[in-house]
Amino acid sequence: MPARQLRLTQIAAAVLFIYFATGAAHAEAEAPQAPAKQQAKPAEAAPMQKVEIKGAAASYDPRRDDTASKTVVTSEEIQKYGDTSVNDVLKRVPGITVSGAAGRSGGEIRMRGLGNGYTQILINGERAPAGFAIDSLSPDVIERIEVLRAASAEFSTQSIAGTINIVLKKALKAAQREVKFSEAKGSKFSSPAVSLQMSDKLGSTSYSLGANAWRYMYNRVTPSFDTGTDAAGIPNLDRAATLHDQGRADGMNLSPRINWTLGNGDTLTSQTFVNLNQFVSNSHGRTTTMLGKGPDYDRIDSTFSSHNGFGRTDLNWVHKLEEGAKLDLKAAVSDNRNTADSLQFGGNNGLPATLVRTVVSSSSEQGFSTQGKYSRPLTLVAAPADGKGEAPTEHALAMGWDAGITQRDDTRSQREATLPGGLPPDNSDEGFSAKVARLALFGQDEWNLTPQWSLYTGVRWEGLDTRSDGNNFDAVQQRSSVFSPLMQTLFKFPNKKDQLRVALTRTYKAPSTSSLIPRKFTSTNNSPTEPDRRGNPHLKPELALGLDASFEHYWGEGGLLSASASMRRIDNYTHQGLLYEDQRWVSTSINDGRAETRGIELEAKFPVRALIEHAPALDVRASVSRNWSRVESVPGPDNRLDQQTPLSATLGVDYKSPNGMLSTGSSFSFRNGGLARLSGTQGGYTSVRRDLDVYALWKIDTQNNLRVAVSNLLGQDYVTESLYSDASGTQNRLTVASGETQLRVTLEKRF
Repeated sequence: MPARQLRLTQIAAAVLFIYFATGAAHAEAEAPQAPAKQQAKPAEAAPMQKVEIKGAAASYDPRRDDTASKTVVTSEEIQKYGDTSVNDVLKRVPGITVSGAAGRSGGEIRMRGLGNGYTQILINGERAPAGFAIDSLSPDVIERIEVLRAASAEFSTQSIAGTINIVLKKALKAAQREVKFSEAKGSKFSSPAVSLQMSDKLGSTSYSLGANAWRYMYNRVTPSFDTGTDAAGIPNLDRAATLHDQGRADGMNLSPRINWTLGNGDTLTSQTFVNLNQFVSNSHGRTTTMLGKGPDYDRIDSTFSSHNGFGRTDLNWVHKLEEGAKLDLKAAVSDNRNTADSLQFGGNNGLPATLVRTVVSSSSEQGFSTQGKYSRPLTLVAAPADGKGEAPTEHALAMGWDAGITQRDDTRSQREATLPGGLPPDNSDEGFSAKVARLALFGQDEWNLTPQWSLYTGVRWEGLDTRSDGNNFDAVQQRSSVFSPLMQTLFKFPNKKDQLRVALTRTYKAPSTSSLIPRKFTSTNNSPTEPDRRGNPHLKPELALGLDASFEHYWGEGGLLSASASMRRIDNYTHQGLLYEDQRWVSTSINDGRAETRGIELEAKFPVRALIEHAPALDVRASVSRNWSRVESVPGPDNRLDQQTPLSATLGVDYKSPNGMLSTGSSFSFRNGGLARLSGTQGGYTSVRRDLDVYALWKIDTQNNLRVAVSNLLGQDYVTESLYSDASGTQNRLTVASGETQLRVTLEKRF
């Protein structure tokens, strides 16, 4: 009861914060009447500029105007809360959830409640390499985020749940220089950061440079509990463990871009993105057994360090042809390198260590890709001179290719010391290489049948060839291809406020390279809830047929009401199977029949002034998503696909003072959890997650801003549980990740 009262108090405090901020700003704007009259001429100039900007922005709305549905998160929305991780930005987007505990890295981005490869994440239209952490991407280098709920032929159709395309910043027409300093603080961590943005134009050449660096230091304790029963339901296991973990992560992003406008109107663009990360940690695990057998090691002390570097360079040439046609060519090279080493000591009952294990691993991945697209508008029926008769039929045709090759090399060396009372050393030297070649061909047509009705049709063929070999497994080769016909249509009702969308898609999910390699990764304390892991070279792609429909109502000045429904039928469904081999539990991916998922989503956003004429400048946004799924091979109830998030919701309010000097707002996001059955013997549980964030931005003058944001005001813990049950009994592991509130202060300066 006290915890609930505390959360209600924090919610009330956030609401009062916005209320008093809006009231104070409103009063401040209305009080100085006389000075405003004395400066009548300057006051008249500013509104004219606002009207011009507003008109330009309102001329095109991709969500409202594009036949292929697309929602765009603008740079202003991305920067609003001063986030340093793109995951924190995405958790506020309707229909998107981020798994894991608030404030911790490694959360999985999900659309329609699905992650694990069902949601496709792109950077500038291309998939990020294996091992690249999306949450290490700073929002300061992002220009916009595109959310595509239905597949289009131009992008890969590995998007059963949808696609999130992160577009990095481009060169601007006007000169701009901005630096930001920020400091975030919580009860168990601190995180300073600095970023720099520069852009300018010199004749026919423009450039931009984005750079940011950050550090994250933490010191936390994570408890876990193991319980079990025998076949008769009598308790036979009760263990409690604590993991004391402290560490530091450092990261840097660099994104230079240069645009050249050639004499014939062509453009040539070079864009580079560099991401560097390093991480060090020390952890101390202790386990106390109250009932039953203890773990192999009740004391585990570990040190871990890793270094990651990723670089990518694109060269893009756009050539204009006659009759509005255009040729868009792109080539890219990338390099990703990872190294990691760990030292682990394990012991029992306070005695000297009986396990000393060192592991050194490294991986490198080099890639080359090329993309090309030819597009042109086409009018089949000429417009009559008298303006009467049949309206012209307009087409936007495009066709192209997307090809690439990636070479990956991995090594892992493990050494264990020979110690009294210990097990025989398990020493190994593993190495493997994998080559992935892909080719995609596509064609699409956006057809305006009438001024109210448009139709998008597309086809895409994608082929993958994966080859791998290693020193401890036989060579593996797998080829797969998917042909995807796609259709989307948009009908705008005559009242110009209502519109209906329908989409039919065929999408797929290809196995990751690592899931195809039959390497085994061993766990220290092996159990059904902490098994070894191994790849499966016989995995097939999951294939999905999809249907989407939505109704949108636009009203007032920026108001939107939307209702949508979706369905996916998935064949060759993949999930983690659990085997018992050579006295050890092993988890591996397997194809297992069919799964279905369905969902509905409601969204609303509007300015309060659309309802109340003299209300403060408040903008309200809200959304609710409900998802259902069923896996045929898993007995119910709760046989949800990929531990799908069944219910999520967002609610936000933003305010801007009349003079534009103060902006403030709050956002609440909700994500339901619950029990999910993964197989006949395995299950998982996740707790509800509630995030409440507030922010305020003060424009001190034309060159200086102060931004203050408080994230995770509720400080809610995040609970997960792994469940195992068979004829011999049950075994469960519950883990509690503590939640904490974060305060971030950011100073922004233009020069």
